[in-house]
Parts: sequence; structure tokens; C-alpha cells
Amino acid sequence: MSQTNLIPADEQDTPGKTAVIPPYAWVILFAVFVASVAAPLNQNKVPPLMPVLMDAFAINLSEAGLLMSVFSVTGLLLALPAGFITQRFGPKVTGLIAVGSLAVGAIIGAMADSMSLLLVSRVVEGVGMGLIAVVAPAVIALWFPPEKQGMPMGLWATWVPTGTIVMMLLAPRLSDTFGWPSVWWFGAGFAVVAMLLYGYLLRSPEVAPDAPSEIGSTAVDMVKALANRDIWLLAATFLCFNLVLFPLATFYPTFLAEVRGYSLTEAATIASVSTAVVLISAPLAGWLSDRVGSRKLVLTIPFLLCGALMLLPFRVVGWQIIAFFVVLGLIAGAVPTATFAAAPELMKSPQLAGLGMAVIMVGQNLGMFVAPVLFGALVEANGWVVAGYWLIPFAGLGFVTGWLVKMR
Repeated sequence: MSQTNLIPADEQDTPGKTAVIPPYAWVILFAVFVASVAAPLNQNKVPPLMPVLMDAFAINLSEAGLLMSVFSVTGLLLALPAGFITQRFGPKVTGLIAVGSLAVGAIIGAMADSMSLLLVSRVVEGVGMGLIAVVAPAVIALWFPPEKQGMPMGLWATWVPTGTIVMMLLAPRLSDTFGWPSVWWFGAGFAVVAMLLYGYLLRSPEVAPDAPSEIGSTAVDMVKALANRDIWLLAATFLCFNLVLFPLATFYPTFLAEVRGYSLTEAATIASVSTAVVLISAPLAGWLSDRVGSRKLVLTIPFLLCGALMLLPFRVVGWQIIAFFVVLGLIAGAVPTATFAAAPELMKSPQLAGLGMAVIMVGQNLGMFVAPVLFGALVEANGWVVAGYWLIPFAGLGFVTGWLVKMR
């Protein structure tokens, strides 16, 4: 199916005519965004409550890190199959399965009375993250012309910070008032609402009546797509991004509570500052990448800056902590935006955007799986400051792999 056939016939590109975004595309973006937010919202229930969960289940820091890592195991195992699932069942059915899995997993977790059952619930929730992260950008790529995908991808890229900041702010307060299971019930309720909204609003874009069928060539196209060197390099770059940033998202509230003496509510609020800033920096990075016509610069330069910043997170005190997170948020927001915008372009065909995002999710989930366990062990062996230094080489590697990607 050609790109021009993915938007209404009267809005297709012609010589001298700029591609037009169908008005309903923004409704689609809203529905996809809400469904996407349900995933990081449920994923990030653990960091602001880690000390509470450590006491409730009698576990140490490394074991608590498993609650974040195991969430990513399912996402890692599902990443590539998710691309095929989306291709086979379509974005609507796949998206409903994704958000439904988040709801079911959260309900299981709310009733968990052992660490084992809580880990099982995180695996079920991971199904939702693994699927929605592939489905959402694929839907956006279908509705928005390639040259205008930077802004919508930038807006969608705030799904992780939005879900994270909501949970960082609400989880300690809900836990203090109603107990930690209330946080899991809240996550389940949000997922149910998101599922209903997604099911009601989502639909496919109109196609021209003479659009050629690609059913016979789909399998061949997908095999060729998986042989794309650049999409795997981009996935490696996003892997490095998660290896650098995910440890801070997972453990920094615990660091502030146990080392700096903040309450859990104060620690979670402070740690959410960078996430709040990303809500601005991610769409801005999307606009900038469209404006300058370069995904590569927006993707790679932040790695150098993040590498330098990793000298500071466990050394700063007082107001310096806030300043650190503001700067980190301004820098870090560019990487997911550039990654999500570049992936569909690298796949050449919007029909294969889901498979491209599946490869990207291999990198993301591998990073989210390894980072918490590895960083928790580094902290226990070397202390917080030295563990932070270990993040710098990953930032340098991310710059190198990103620079090798052949993209505009």
C-alpha cells in the first residue's frame, strides 16, 4: 500500500500541494495517548512505594528492583511478536488486549499477598506495555503524513512521563491514606476507562478505492523489514537511553528517602520534576526535528549531555537536586521523540511502522529489564555515587550507535 493511499484521497500529496492532516487524526492521537498512558502509570507504581513494598514483603533493594525488571520481561519477549500480532489482528483488537492486560495485572497485584504473586501480576501488566508501545506509534504513522509526524510523535512521546508523574504524585498519598493496594486499584480503574475510550474512538483511516492490496507481499516485506540494519541500531540506541535513565526513575525516590532523609511523598514529588519538564521538551523536540529536518541531531546530542550529567545525581543536595532534574528533563525528552519519529521513516512503509516499533521495544524492554537489577547490585556493592558513574559509558555508547543510524 503506498503512502498516499493511507490518507483520504482528497488530502493526498500532489505536486505543489502540502500533505494535509485529517482532522480526525487528532481524535485518534488522543485515544491512543490515553491508552498508552495506562502502561507507564501502572509500570511506575513501584518506585515511589519501594520502601513500603520492601517492608511489606521483607525484600532487599535488588529484589525490589525485580518488580520493575520483570515488568519488562514480558515486553521484551512480546516486542517482535507484537509487531506480527498488530499486523494480524489490527490496531484496535491489539490495543484492547494491551489495555485489558494492564487492568487484569493491576487487579491481581492489588490482591497479592506474596512477592511471587506480585511478580506474576507485573508480568501480566508487561503484556500491556509490550503491545501498546508497538500499536500506538503504528496508528499515528497511519494517520499523519511522514513529513508531519514529528509533532504528533512528540506529543505521544509524553505518554511515559505523563503516566510516571501521575503515579509519582498520587501513589504515596494513596498509600498513606488507604494502603499500598489502593495504588494498584487506581491503576486498574484507569486502564478500564482507557480501554473503553480506545474501543469507542479508534478507527482506520480512509483509503482510496483503487488502493492496491499488499496481502500477498506482507510476509516478504516483514522479513525484509527485520533485516533493516538501521532499525536495529536505533533500537540499540534506545536500549542505551533506558540503561542511563531508567535507574534514576526506579531508585531515585528511594535514594532521597533513605539517604537524603525526605519523606516518600517529598521524594516522589522531587523525582518527578524531570518527568514534568519532559512534557514540554518532548513536543518541542518533535517540532524542532521537523523544523530542522534532522532526527539524528535531536537523537544523538542529548546522549553527550546526559553522560556529563551522570557525574551529579547522587552528589547534589538541596536546590541542586531540583536544578539537576530540570536540566535532565530538558535534555532527555528529545531522545524518545526522535526515536519514535525516526522508526516509521526507517521502515519505509507506514504499514510496517508497527514492526519497526516492535524492534525499538526490544531495545527499550531489554534496557528496562537489565537496568534495575544491575544498578541495584552496583549500589549495594559500590554505593550510590559510583553506581551513577557506571551510567556514563552507556551514554557514550548511545551516542555512537545513534550516529551510525542512516536517517535524516
